[in-house]
Amino acid sequence: MPRRVTLVLLSGEGSVIGALEPYTVPLPWWSEVASVVETASSERDADVTVLRLLSKESDPDDPYEMGGSVTYAAELHGPVPAAVRAVDPRDAAAALDEQPLRLPWARPGGPAAELAWAERVLSGCGRAPTGRPRQMRSWNLSSIWSIPTAAGAAWLKSVPPFFAHEGRIIDWLADPALPPLLGFAAGRVLLAEIGGDDQYDARLPTLVQAVDTLVAIQDRVSKRVDELLALGLPDWRWPVLRVLIDDVIERHGWELDGEEQRVLARVASSLDDRIRAIDACGLPMTLVHGDFHRGNLRGTGDGLALLDWGDCGVGHPLFDVPAMIEPLTPDVRASLLTRWVRAWQQRRPGSDPLRAQALVHPIAALRQALIYRRFLDAIEPSERGYHERDPARWLRRAAASAAEHPV
Repeated sequence: MPRRVTLVLLSGEGSVIGALEPYTVPLPWWSEVASVVETASSERDADVTVLRLLSKESDPDDPYEMGGSVTYAAELHGPVPAAVRAVDPRDAAAALDEQPLRLPWARPGGPAAELAWAERVLSGCGRAPTGRPRQMRSWNLSSIWSIPTAAGAAWLKSVPPFFAHEGRIIDWLADPALPPLLGFAAGRVLLAEIGGDDQYDARLPTLVQAVDTLVAIQDRVSKRVDELLALGLPDWRWPVLRVLIDDVIERHGWELDGEEQRVLARVASSLDDRIRAIDACGLPMTLVHGDFHRGNLRGTGDGLALLDWGDCGVGHPLFDVPAMIEPLTPDVRASLLTRWVRAWQQRRPGSDPLRAQALVHPIAALRQALIYRRFLDAIEPSERGYHERDPARWLRRAAASAAEHPV
């Protein structure tokens, strides 16, 4: 499902220059911009940096950002290309619209400031860049660049305020299974290249290694929750989570059909009973990765890194189970869950992780709904298309899960 891309070109001062003739890139995900930038250069003779989404037209039945026609604001560097046309007035208005929630890298000059910080850090490490940085991703959750150095690529990741603890938690954990940190500041991390491959298609042995690694970390820090919260991690322990769940149900429950709303109401009314049953299973509140799936694993058989700690928080450790196991085939899912249960039983003799994960499952879906609501509350309007259907989607999954996993 390719993207049909239009770029509205902005000067470094933020004025509208014009628009490039539309072109097609094969990769569908709207936030992935490497091919957008490279095709603008090769086919339209335009040296650009993508700043932010302006508008999109995709399949309304597709819950994910896939393909369609997409318009971005982009900063133009160097001469104006010959094939620039007039800008649609609606796109021009969107490009010039000022928003208080706009992120630094979504403005002209913003990406250059992020890269300048990274280059200072690299120079301090004796790893000065050896070539031009490559823009990889730009959206409301991150700006990612790959920077070549003689010691391998460095990865600059800039994030919004609600993910600003990522560098702090990686530094605090100081675990060899986390990405190697070259430097960090509020909302910025600079990471060294990790050898091996992305593990989107990881098989059971690799997944077992990932689960063992995560559980070991969670057990190690379970008595240091106050320190985790002091690092700025969100609090998903029961009293706070209960309030957030009520809020997201109130704000998005109306999007569900009548039967779904009735089921969700029963879930909410029985939540305290479910929480008491989970606590009786004997697992501690601790660090939650928050986005623990195969796409956030990288490495080889000799070593595996757990990536993307911006989503982490403090809560029940089995909140991390559904994202990892649900996409797996039934046999792999069962084997991995068995290993997960044993890993916790070894560390907490007498606990019942198997029952806990079943009871936690619908609350994990409710947590996902409120996470997406948090994104929507903290990003500018034109970028909300990435997430606007997600709270209701996760409320539906919570209702279905509660029927499958009763108290």
